[in-house]
Amino acid sequence: MKVSRSAYYAWLKRPAKIITAEQLHLYRRAKAIFKRSRNSLGYRELRKRLCKEGLNVSEYGVKKLMAKLGLVVTQRIAYKVTTKRKHSDTVADNLLNQNFNPVAPNQV
Repeated sequence: MKVSRSAYYAWLKRPAKIITAEQLHLYRRAKAIFKRSRNSLGYRELRKRLCKEGLNVSEYGVKKLMAKLGLVVTQRIAYKVTTKRKHSDTVADNLLNQNFNPVAPNQV
């Protein structure tokens, strides 16, 4: 696990962090709202939605919360049309007819 023996025993002696029921509720609501948005909410919008539900959190608090829970925003890419085609142009004939191995060169 690439952890030194002394670090492991220091970790064992450390007291466990106890979170309150209110914090646990905040964590669960933040995760649920973030997941419902398909990982697209930033800290400002997440804070607005949490405040609408009655959970009072500062912007800095939401930043720390997102870092702690590992909530990373993924930007969705809009569909972009790359082909500009005139419908008045004629479509080329299908000369190959799915025969991709012609008999000799320059036959198709």
